[in-house]
Amino acid sequence: MSNITIYKLQKYIPLIKTVQTYKKDYIRKDLIAALTVAVIVIPQSMAYAIIAGVNPIYGLYTAIVSTIIGSIFGSSNHLIAGPTNAVSLLIASSMRSFMGLDNAYEMLFLMTFLVGVMQIIFGAIKLGKAIDYVSHAVVVGFTAGAGVLIALGQLNQWLGISIKNSAQMPTLNKVYFVITHISQTNYISLLLGLFTILVIITCKRINKSLPGPLIGIIISVVLVVVFSLDNSGIKLTGEIPSSLPPFKMIHFTWQSIQDVFSGALAIAIIGLVEAISIAKSISATSRQKIDANQEFIGQGMANAISSFFQCFAGSGSFTRSAINYYSGAVTRMSGILSGVFVAVVLVFFAPYAKYIPMPSLAGVIMVIAYSMVNKNEMKKVSKVKKSDSIAMWVTICATVVMPDLDWAIYMGIIISIAMYLKDTNKVPVKVLIPSQEKENSFIEKEIEFIESKVDILIIQIEGNLYFGSASDLESKLESLVDKSRVFILRMKSVSTVDITSLDAIKLFIRQVKEAGGNIILCGVKTGLNSMLIRSNLANEIGSENIFISEDEIFASSTKALERAREIVGGTVEKGDFRATY
Repeated sequence: MSNITIYKLQKYIPLIKTVQTYKKDYIRKDLIAALTVAVIVIPQSMAYAIIAGVNPIYGLYTAIVSTIIGSIFGSSNHLIAGPTNAVSLLIASSMRSFMGLDNAYEMLFLMTFLVGVMQIIFGAIKLGKAIDYVSHAVVVGFTAGAGVLIALGQLNQWLGISIKNSAQMPTLNKVYFVITHISQTNYISLLLGLFTILVIITCKRINKSLPGPLIGIIISVVLVVVFSLDNSGIKLTGEIPSSLPPFKMIHFTWQSIQDVFSGALAIAIIGLVEAISIAKSISATSRQKIDANQEFIGQGMANAISSFFQCFAGSGSFTRSAINYYSGAVTRMSGILSGVFVAVVLVFFAPYAKYIPMPSLAGVIMVIAYSMVNKNEMKKVSKVKKSDSIAMWVTICATVVMPDLDWAIYMGIIISIAMYLKDTNKVPVKVLIPSQEKENSFIEKEIEFIESKVDILIIQIEGNLYFGSASDLESKLESLVDKSRVFILRMKSVSTVDITSLDAIKLFIRQVKEAGGNIILCGVKTGLNSMLIRSNLANEIGSENIFISEDEIFASSTKALERAREIVGGTVEKGDFRATY
């Protein structure tokens, strides 16, 4: 096999490089980290399955297959894929209309497959950078809103209030039902859920590395068995098969794809945002370079392949990934081994899972939901920037109120992009006037405060001049037309110019000439100069009035200033422009 072929395989299947460079010293560290993650993922995956509105066994299946595949193909050495809270809530919302139907699970696995295919396509066409357009404010808002919804959705399980076809009912309808049937509360169920929450909180305070959720559930199982609490109306999870995830073909029809497409797209986007954010967060400490496009493919492969093994869509888990890293994991083998350990537990200990009380799982979910509302991040977003704050709060409200969560995601993204465009349609323009008292000294003024006409005015334009900012540029330049005899447009800090913005500059030049003034351009980059020539604007300005950007700082600006003084008839003196600005 050639070196080129091996390199390509290593690029698309990162596990190959891990195996080739694996050292004996890594085994113990990866094993310990994998066992720690497995202890956490077992109660978590069952809880997330309940959030998604499906049998807990599918959460365990996802924790096995998705975690292993994600670790094989993903870019990060420490990211643990599998069921997550936000994605599970999106699944519940998208699948609500199908629950209770004979083909409900077929639709679920089809949606998982579509999520994976979309993510693979996003990675293949290198849309890794596109994830930056989903703002942090939207993610914070959606996560907080999802936390509220998750907590509200578990009230009936915690209080032991039975709701017929609850999986098909919107969360707010469930809350209304619970409030109107609060008299049916099972106080043993309430106490059992509260006990689990207290165990988790106590474990965190004693030692953050203690698996509080697992300890709480084990104690709850003991209480159920010893005191026969199932006879007191406590609902249990029921039988869980002692077998590995079975292979099952996905059923495709054009209509079914259309039915789940919108939900799958929202899950694919949020799943990737979660995974990349977590991977980058850990890489900041681990110093591993993350390939966003390869992580897209890794998450996509995890979802696409796991859909054939009766798994629902997953993503990167912050909790499990952080535990994996801080438990000493060195390579992606820890993620693979954690999936293997969950499989071993499922095969040998599944019969005991039937005694897990649903109120205890509801307690675990309540703690998870509370942790999703990141109050510190919400305060920071609210204080730092108004547009981000608006995007965050709108996303929170839409997440809680809208019946379809996928549209809440789209709304948040649209708002954040709209806010971004609103912020970028303003062109930074600085105005400098040569001082009459000091040679090579300039006075910086705001555009609106320039009242009287001066001989020379330097207009420094900055940023990305595109069609969205052309109107603002045109307005600012127009207000200066009669304020000077000679204008120097300093373009050094302009990154790009499109044809609409060039037209705004062209209009200003013509207005200045009609008013009897002159225009000089300096700091002109090669690309802009080509546009000036092709648009015939260079001829209108005159080649003697265009100064190309040079390697030496302020070189073209100094020449432009000398040319301006020639035009106004002043004495030309060599000066250092750096002293002026």
